[in-house]
Amino acid sequence: MNQDGGAGEPRLVGRRLIADRAEATGLPPWMQTLIQAVDGRRLPGPIARLGGAAPASARRGAVLMLFADGPAGPDLLLTQRSATMRSHAGQPAFPGGANDPGEDAVTAALRESFEETGVDPASVLPVALLPELFLAPSSFLVSPVLAYWREPGEVRAVDPAETATVARVPVSELSDPANRGQVRLSNGWMGPAFRVADLLVWGFTAGLVDSLLDLGGWARPWDRDRLFDLSDVR
Repeated sequence: MNQDGGAGEPRLVGRRLIADRAEATGLPPWMQTLIQAVDGRRLPGPIARLGGAAPASARRGAVLMLFADGPAGPDLLLTQRSATMRSHAGQPAFPGGANDPGEDAVTAALRESFEETGVDPASVLPVALLPELFLAPSSFLVSPVLAYWREPGEVRAVDPAETATVARVPVSELSDPANRGQVRLSNGWMGPAFRVADLLVWGFTAGLVDSLLDLGGWARPWDRDRLFDLSDVR
């Protein structure tokens, strides 16, 4: 599916969680711009290909895309999964995981983020939902939750058996063309990647970051012929 959609294709749109101007008071202009870009828009970039229909057996999950005002401007919270995990070992990720029974996406994303990184849910303002995305290899239907960290605090790898690294990565580093490239898997799949904060961010997480940079107006031209080597992180 191309990123603009077409006849018979699913309409990939975001949904605002902030209902009125009063709720947006105090948000930095860059966050307000991002919220407006998400609201009712199709996802840009290759991540849109994951927006097709999911089987009824798919498990529901959520991830938290948490932005904050940092010393170097807006930053984004990223983690790296432990190398001993049974699935996606050593891979970069947004905090998140499977929904518990009865949980909605926001509740699940906040709970998982607290369990993985120590982020206090009371300090987080969820602002928008991106379209659900289906990850066929793990049969997960994932809801990305966009949020603003109103009162940033300490973060850490709460359980080293699950999370190896937690990092607040400046958007300026993610958008820097010198840190951008692509990875190619042995099956021919190719997607965007970022080498930042001693992490190689690729796969589903990099696809979401790529879309967020476009939606926020942060994207800059970069070398799409540059390939990063996955051999040292897989």
